[in-house]
Amino acid sequence: MSERSRHSSWQVHHRSVISCRRCPRLVAWREQVAHEKRRAFLDWDYWGKPVPGFGDHQARLVLIGLAPGAHGSNRTGRMFTGDSSGDTLYPALHRAGFASQAHATDRRDGMQLIDTYITALARCVPPGNKPVAEELNNCRPYLREEMRFLKRAEVVLALGGMAFNGYLRALREMGFDPPRLKFSHGAWHPIDAGLPVLAACYHPSRQNTQTGRLTEAMLEAVFKRIREHLDGGRGVA
Repeated sequence: MSERSRHSSWQVHHRSVISCRRCPRLVAWREQVAHEKRRAFLDWDYWGKPVPGFGDHQARLVLIGLAPGAHGSNRTGRMFTGDSSGDTLYPALHRAGFASQAHATDRRDGMQLIDTYITALARCVPPGNKPVAEELNNCRPYLREEMRFLKRAEVVLALGGMAFNGYLRALREMGFDPPRLKFSHGAWHPIDAGLPVLAACYHPSRQNTQTGRLTEAMLEAVFKRIREHLDGGRGVA
């Protein structure tokens, strides 16, 4: 496929994501949040639509989260941007050389991901941050398509157990037969020849960071291992 064709395919994919209305509950909620807003963001024109993936289309590292935040990505229109999860994630990506800057405030802030692509299981903000099974099923084709496009991917980092299990389900739907794996922070799973390594990390949510379940040092260690792997240190156990 030519570079022009790949670019066109990505454009079609992003338009398809942004225009999606498959899940009535999520459509109603994302639009309600965008209309009512949070007091701190009353002057914002909320995105209020499905949030497409973001980053380098030639990426070797793919991050998978759960879903947009109500007043983060659903407001800014970019993954992990404008909320506390992004305030934890992007500085770690920057320190590891995967992001051009440490802070993400909106989709026009100049942030560039380096050798990295960020996506999620669900593209619309769910009530209570809990998408239901049918909604995840409706959204998973977008993840499968992205993984088919991201042919240079060497590591998939699942942020949280739902992302971990959702990615494995997507692989099975794509015709692969990954082993039955259990999520645990810091896990490193070389799955099969031709597939990226699957790494696992607690989600950088406020709930995890404020309770100490995920510390800056723990997140830094995850990205250090990924950096070593991509730089050639494939013998790391």
